[in-house]
Amino acid sequence: MESLLELCDLIAQNPAQFSEKLAWICNRCPSPESLLTGSPRVSRSQLNAILGVARFLSKCPDHAHETPNSLLLGFYRSIPSSFNPSFWPQSFSKDSISTFFNDLLNCIYRAADLSTDFAADVAGFTGEIVIYTINNSDSEISRIFLNALCLNFPPIQPSDANNLVSTLLDRFEISAIPSSPREALSITPDTTSAQSSPISVNHHQSPGNDTSIASAGSTSSVASRDEASSSRGIMVNGGSSLTWKSNMDIMDGTMGLNDASVYKKALAFFEEESVKSLGKQEIAFKLIGHLLDKVTIDPMLLEHVRGVAKEQLQSILIFLKIRKNDWAEQGQLLKVRINSKLSVYQAAARLQIKALPSLDAEGKSSKRLLHGALALLIEASEACLLSVWRKLRACEVLFSSLLAGISQAAVTRGGQLLRILLIRFKPLVLATCAQADTWGSSPGVMFESVLKTCCEIIYFGWTKDRSPVDTFIMGLATNVRERNDYEEEDGKEKQAVPALQLNVIRLLAELTVAVNKPELVDLILPLFIESLEEGDASTPGLLRIRLLDAVSRMASLGFEKSYREAIVLIIRSYLGKLSIVGSAESRTQAPEATTERVETLPAGFLLIARGITTTKLRSEYRHRLLSLCSDVGLAAESKSGRSGADFLGPLLPAVAEICSDFDPSVGVEPSLLKLFRNLWFYIALFGLAPPIQKIPTGTKSVSTSLNSVGSMGAIALQAVGGPYMWNEQWLSAVQRTSQGTPPLVVSSVKWLEDELELNALHNPGSRRGSGNEKAAVSQRTALSAALGGRVEVSAMSSISGVKANYLLAVAFLEIIRFSSNGGILNGGPSSTVSRSAFSCVFEYLKSPNLMPAVSQCLTAIVHQAFEAAIVWLEARATETGQEAEIRESTLSVHTCFLIKNLSSRDEHIRDISLNLLTRLRDRFPQILWNPSCLDALLLSVHSDPPTALVNDPAYVASVRSLYQRIVREWIIVSLSHAPCTSQGLLQERLCKADTWQRTQPTADVVSLLSEIRIGTGKNDCWTGTKTANIPAVMAAAAAASGGNLKLSDAFNLEVLGTGMVSATVKCNHAGEIAGMRRLYESIGGLDKPPSVGSGLNPDLPELGSGALLQHPQSKNESFNEMLLSRFVSLLQKFVNNAEKGCEVDKSSFRETCSQATALLLSNMGSDSESKVEGFSQLLRLLCWCPAYITTPDAMETGVYIWTWLVSAAPQWGSLVLAELVDAWLWTIDTKRGLFASDVMYYGPAAKLRPHLAPGEPERLPEKDPVEQIMAHRLWLGFFIDRFEVVRHNSVEQLLLIGRMLQGTTKLPWNFSRHPAVTGTFFTLMLFGLKFCSCQSQGNLHNFRTGLQLLEDRIYRASLGWFAHEPEWYDLNNNNFAQSEVQSLSVFVHHLLSERLDTSHHDSKGRGLENGGSFNGVKDQCHPVWGQMENYTVGREKRQLLLLMLCQHEADRLDVWAQPIGPKESTSRLKISSEKWIDYARIAFSVDPRIALSLAARFPTNSTLKSELTQLVQSHILEIRDIPEALPYFVTPKAVDENSSLLQQLPHWAACSITQALEFLTPSYKGHPRVMAYVLRVLESYPPERVTFFMPQLVQALRYDDESLVEGYLLRATQRSDIFAHILIWHLQGETYVPEPGKDADYAKDRSFQDLLPVVRQRIIDGFNPKALDLFEREFDFFDKVTSISGVLFPLPKEERRAGIRRELEKIQMQGDDLYLPTAPNKLVRGIQVDSGIPLQSAAKVPIMITFNVVDRGGDGSDVKPQACIFKVGDDCRQDVLALQVISLLKDIFEAVRLNLYLFPYGVLPTGPERGIIEVVPNTRSRSQMGETTDGGLYEIFQQDFGPVGSPSFEAAREKFLISSAGYAVASLLLQPKDRHNGNLLFDNEGRLVHIDFGFILETSPGGNMRFESAHFKLSHEMTQLLDPSGVMKSDTWYLFVSLCVKGYLAARRHMNGIINTVRLMIDSGLPCFSRGDPIGNLRKRFHPEMSEREAANFMIRICTDAYNKWTTAGYDLIQYLQQGIEK
Repeated sequence: MESLLELCDLIAQNPAQFSEKLAWICNRCPSPESLLTGSPRVSRSQLNAILGVARFLSKCPDHAHETPNSLLLGFYRSIPSSFNPSFWPQSFSKDSISTFFNDLLNCIYRAADLSTDFAADVAGFTGEIVIYTINNSDSEISRIFLNALCLNFPPIQPSDANNLVSTLLDRFEISAIPSSPREALSITPDTTSAQSSPISVNHHQSPGNDTSIASAGSTSSVASRDEASSSRGIMVNGGSSLTWKSNMDIMDGTMGLNDASVYKKALAFFEEESVKSLGKQEIAFKLIGHLLDKVTIDPMLLEHVRGVAKEQLQSILIFLKIRKNDWAEQGQLLKVRINSKLSVYQAAARLQIKALPSLDAEGKSSKRLLHGALALLIEASEACLLSVWRKLRACEVLFSSLLAGISQAAVTRGGQLLRILLIRFKPLVLATCAQADTWGSSPGVMFESVLKTCCEIIYFGWTKDRSPVDTFIMGLATNVRERNDYEEEDGKEKQAVPALQLNVIRLLAELTVAVNKPELVDLILPLFIESLEEGDASTPGLLRIRLLDAVSRMASLGFEKSYREAIVLIIRSYLGKLSIVGSAESRTQAPEATTERVETLPAGFLLIARGITTTKLRSEYRHRLLSLCSDVGLAAESKSGRSGADFLGPLLPAVAEICSDFDPSVGVEPSLLKLFRNLWFYIALFGLAPPIQKIPTGTKSVSTSLNSVGSMGAIALQAVGGPYMWNEQWLSAVQRTSQGTPPLVVSSVKWLEDELELNALHNPGSRRGSGNEKAAVSQRTALSAALGGRVEVSAMSSISGVKANYLLAVAFLEIIRFSSNGGILNGGPSSTVSRSAFSCVFEYLKSPNLMPAVSQCLTAIVHQAFEAAIVWLEARATETGQEAEIRESTLSVHTCFLIKNLSSRDEHIRDISLNLLTRLRDRFPQILWNPSCLDALLLSVHSDPPTALVNDPAYVASVRSLYQRIVREWIIVSLSHAPCTSQGLLQERLCKADTWQRTQPTADVVSLLSEIRIGTGKNDCWTGTKTANIPAVMAAAAAASGGNLKLSDAFNLEVLGTGMVSATVKCNHAGEIAGMRRLYESIGGLDKPPSVGSGLNPDLPELGSGALLQHPQSKNESFNEMLLSRFVSLLQKFVNNAEKGCEVDKSSFRETCSQATALLLSNMGSDSESKVEGFSQLLRLLCWCPAYITTPDAMETGVYIWTWLVSAAPQWGSLVLAELVDAWLWTIDTKRGLFASDVMYYGPAAKLRPHLAPGEPERLPEKDPVEQIMAHRLWLGFFIDRFEVVRHNSVEQLLLIGRMLQGTTKLPWNFSRHPAVTGTFFTLMLFGLKFCSCQSQGNLHNFRTGLQLLEDRIYRASLGWFAHEPEWYDLNNNNFAQSEVQSLSVFVHHLLSERLDTSHHDSKGRGLENGGSFNGVKDQCHPVWGQMENYTVGREKRQLLLLMLCQHEADRLDVWAQPIGPKESTSRLKISSEKWIDYARIAFSVDPRIALSLAARFPTNSTLKSELTQLVQSHILEIRDIPEALPYFVTPKAVDENSSLLQQLPHWAACSITQALEFLTPSYKGHPRVMAYVLRVLESYPPERVTFFMPQLVQALRYDDESLVEGYLLRATQRSDIFAHILIWHLQGETYVPEPGKDADYAKDRSFQDLLPVVRQRIIDGFNPKALDLFEREFDFFDKVTSISGVLFPLPKEERRAGIRRELEKIQMQGDDLYLPTAPNKLVRGIQVDSGIPLQSAAKVPIMITFNVVDRGGDGSDVKPQACIFKVGDDCRQDVLALQVISLLKDIFEAVRLNLYLFPYGVLPTGPERGIIEVVPNTRSRSQMGETTDGGLYEIFQQDFGPVGSPSFEAAREKFLISSAGYAVASLLLQPKDRHNGNLLFDNEGRLVHIDFGFILETSPGGNMRFESAHFKLSHEMTQLLDPSGVMKSDTWYLFVSLCVKGYLAARRHMNGIINTVRLMIDSGLPCFSRGDPIGNLRKRFHPEMSEREAANFMIRICTDAYNKWTTAGYDLIQYLQQGIEK
């Protein structure tokens, strides 16, 4: 319900924006038609909706919707139906119904007040509804509704009102007393009002008992009554009671109450009334009262109502006279009856009072009626006062209501009744004061009501008619002077002061204060003073205490005359009490004397101090009070053996109050300064100051008794170390006084050397005087303790006792200043340097000629005061809101003062100030970014030191040098922690440089800042690892600088240069806004712009209400609204373009955002909060737009403007951060950038699916995910920067950051697994750990459990990063790679330092404390880690595991960033076997994937593998979704043993194809479960993806005893025609044609060969007609082309080309769906008949033919040539295998974004020793190049691409380099030989392509003589291009080697996939498997046992070895000589 009401409030603020929400609420309401038919029933939700609609209408009258009105009116009209219980939901209690009606009517009442139309609609139904309710009032629900009406009565029509009043009077029988007594007594208004008013009160009897009655005759005129009343006065009756006469007593007789029968009849009548009928009467009177407020009713009816109310009031006189014991009911029942009847009377009284205005007219009758009404109200009040029920709450309320009527009567007819009223009212006032139970701390409600009424009447009468008011007051005052007879009789015991006197004094005092008139004070005060000096009150007693209190209250009003009279009396009284202490007289004094001294007089002093406000009086009173303290201190000191604290202490609260507004920094008069000194001297002497040190040794508490002598030393020590000995109020007073006390430096010359005045503060005969050495030692001991032992007692021997006490007073004062409120002095509201208490504490050090001991003490006081300030600031670290602002303001004030104090002429003071400033900065780093502090520093550098009397160039130079050093250090430190904000602040200062009003140029700042540079890599400005060393932070700093930097490259940022440029740009934008505003105002404005919210993208999160200024009234607001609309529209357009995929222009986006920011800042003024609310939409868009666009450029702009905002308006920091946190969390929900957790964003893992990585192939994202990752990286850097700024001073912003981190780490799988995320991810984790460390700094101490849970989530997420196998990724940007390493290194550094800190804490025994609530927890389920045995042990192990993994990852990334690194590996981890087992177990317990990834990182670690095997097999049911776990239980051994673990394979997740291929090898023996799994995996992928591994699948048929593989192949051919065709070609290619002498080989392979045609035929048989047609046409076409080779063989060579043309012309294209067999994605559109070329061959005639092809699914008109070679008589299968590996390498290189080039051209065997080979386009062999050009490659490149150094040449060189590096890696793995220049192709762009892989792996030409010993060809001519230096020292060579290393490392990651691809071909009969151990050697060339650095060094050695190797040149020479192939 609360949420619904909050929603309604939000809708009411902006109904147009939330019209849909309003409609939703209205739809939940019951329809009016359903409520008016049958027996309606409503639900809770409908009731809530009705209340919501009512609330909306009560807050938004001017809305355009009719539905809410009609719904609410319909429900209101149906209220009579609700009296049926079935109307309400089940279990809807009566209380709930009552609450509903109350809320509903309250909303209707308020809505009617706001809308006259709605009020008229409601009024049309109200009369009918209420009358129906009254007629059915027996229903409980109807009575509930009537009670609700009594609280909120809706509008009603006048005609209905008259009818309703009549109905109420008729239905609810209202009568006062039975008719017979009333008639018998003939009680009329006239007779009642004519009675006399004697009242008899006996103070010793209960008012409920019978009292003596004095009868008096009746008079007929008001004058006679006045005379009789005034003549009676107050009579003394037997000295024991005071007696008045009252008409109440007469009424007893005249009404017959003394007659038993009449009394019984009245009692019987009241008892016959039921409580239920009383309730109805109360309702009736209340409703009639509401009607009188709403409308004007008929006069006759009004007269009748008045008569009924009057009768009720008359019956009060009878009702309240009935004795309690006479009622038949007793106890609670009687109490209920009495309360009910009194409530009726209260309602009737209020009704009567409301009718009084109708009598306010001229005429005798109305005057008579007014007199009667007034008399009746007074008599009823008297009856309440004297009733036995007067203490009931109902009776008190009734009494108050009656008095309110009396007060209202006083103002009727212009105050004509005032004189009569006061005469009649005085006896009531005296009677109230005479009540014995009204005396005490709380005089009671009736007394307060009388007081309030008196004040109202007197305040009114003061200007109308003073005479009766004075008479009334004096009449009351005379009761103060009444004397009792006992004073004249000796020997009689004195009796207590009557309550009358005491309460009259209280009444007069309260009256005087309330009226606040000096004349009234002058009237009463002399009487009180006279009584105090001469009357009863001259001696101690209650009367004197009451009078003194009254005098104090009057003095506190601040009227000068009365103040002076009173203050003299009070001070004299206090000194008088002090003078008799210890005398004989003091032993006989009453206890009230002590009360007067200890409580009354001090309270009076305090009251006066609080009350007086004029500066003159406060100054005068301050002087008087301090003088009194001096006198009291001296007098108390002279009381030998007495404690002065009891005399001085009570005065301290008043002193604190009067000093609360005293500014001690302004010039203080010497006389006043001495008084302050004396005060603190005695405070120290008497031990009144609060403790300032924690002394470990306990000290006995000193007694506060006056008779306690005690030890001076004990008092002093206890005063220093505590506990406090006195009243806590005194402690607070001393603290407050310290804030207004000036430094106790009385004279600037030898102020401490002259002891004359100090000695005068001691009584010469006192043992505490200067001559008492023992006391002096005690004082010095206390002083040493107060100084924290900084000065030893022995060093103070030259300091006398009185001087020690004085220094102790100084220590107390200065330290208490800081410990009480942080050291801020009293003063104006602004926080200025002069308000720092350091201005006082340093004042002592300025005195010349100080003794060394004194100087040491004063210096120690400075340091102790500083420590107190630190403690105070640290204790408030957790404060928020206003308290936090006070803390930061205090810190800023002190910092600014210390900065200013650095210019002191005294070098000692400068040194201390510098020391304190440095310590303050180190402890509270937030001052680094405080604008005030930075301004103070920069101004100090600009400004000259204070002018000295004598020009001192050395001093000026020294100070200037000091400031320059401090400023430089300050800026460097701030940059090292938060470079973004630091630059933003500096730019703001540069923008405002002209406001510093400097005449000289800013050369100092320029010289200082120009030397400061920050950037990527190592920073020379600071040492160690700082926040700015985090690459993300430094990148954000570059963005914040505003410099036009390319953040992807390395940069070195000059702070001053970029700062000045950015400051200029910001100033320009601010000037643009200011200029537009002036222009707008000058032309008188424009038309109102459209609504800002129009046209917003619906996908944007809803913007808060109040987006615009609600009521634009000024030109300035209209201008703001116009620009606001424009900027919102522009920013929205940028967002829309980005979402459409359009590129966002960086410069225009930056320009718009900057201008919008300038607009926001231009509205930052005194009403900044309202401005921010008005511009919230623009502020929100500025924060959200970069998040929507999510590009590095947009985020760079975002960081720039966010920094600008928080630097120029720090108070907006929380608003900006809140929006940014929301935007950040939105990117998590929308899976952007860092949180793009979908598989398509995985990078290499996604691109290599399913060949080398498990999982379905994914559609790659349209946008490069790295762009969004880089944007998040910048954003994160800004967050860290802000964290460093606010971590110590803003709990609110820390909690916002905590919310961000909680949402970020809530689910560890929210993060992208893209390798480019690594650095950003671990920077985020570092950020989280830094945030969690806040629990140790105090400001988040209250959130320690939450922080520890967050820390666990961070560790979980960090470990979760390693749940995937390590990947590589290259952005072709060395700076990015270096930053990734650095990011991880900083994270590792933090982990190491955190472990050191933890061990340090543990060594001190604080482990449990730091562990929070989880430490030591055993056998519990942790919300992050699940079930755990021991949290602490597990935490330690997880930390070690994470540290090891991060170190390994950092080493990996370092190799990638610096491939050509150290020659020797220094990063190999030395870990014991036991530790590896621990790592495996803890990793597996967190996430099995982490453990499996651990094995991927250390593939040759046998211990790890063995442990993982056990873990996998023992937890096999839990990890069935992890394909990487397969090798740990699917092994040849498990197959041999038919392990039960293999039963899990049907449920296992699919692995990669290469992993599945391994299970097809003979080692697994075709195990049914394994084969079933493999086939399930293959079938889970599209056949087109599996086609790549067709040679391997065909080989698998060799071992397919169960025909499982065959079955899969046949099923796949049904799904894909291309798969079927490729399979058939490979089956044909595997067909073996026996050769003479090789029958043994054929016999060995017979079963496989026999199977091949069978499978081929089964595939063909499975074709449907359409597939069969395509198959026949495709194969027929290419069979014809291939057969040309056979036709050419008999022809002479010179005729073969013509023969090819003839044969090609015969071939016709049959359909447009034929494709190249080597490239199924290319459709054949025809043959270029002239392109046929016969090629050289030893036996057969291969031919090359060019086809016209188009891309399948592409543009059909884009025809391209593609040449193919058709071979006959050559086995192409080995080329297929080599190109498969090259293709896998190409995919790997592309996946990791390596800039390496490979061209795996297509090769397909189409039959026995027949095949098709794609021709690499636009290439020629090196041999062909040599035939046409002289010279080497270097010269050829210059001829083809231009001179060396030209762009075209260098581009060709680069392409040659990347292709050479790619083939170098491929050559290392495949070991291709026969690398003569005929097998090396170069394309037209300079790229190298290797062809002809007839010799690979273990084979080589020349009978495997392996002459080519280099792993790849790198001839001399190639090195000329790759290494211009010729000695392997050039940049191009380093780039080549780096690419080779990276390619090798990337290939190693997929070693198993490559090996499995080759392994399955081992029985294929290919020549490459004919000798040696090809698979084993291939694995060795990957060197899995090596670390990444070792592997890198290995590849470097390979490159070095291949460099111009002689065997390479030798082989080229042999080929030239033998084959004629050009060298």
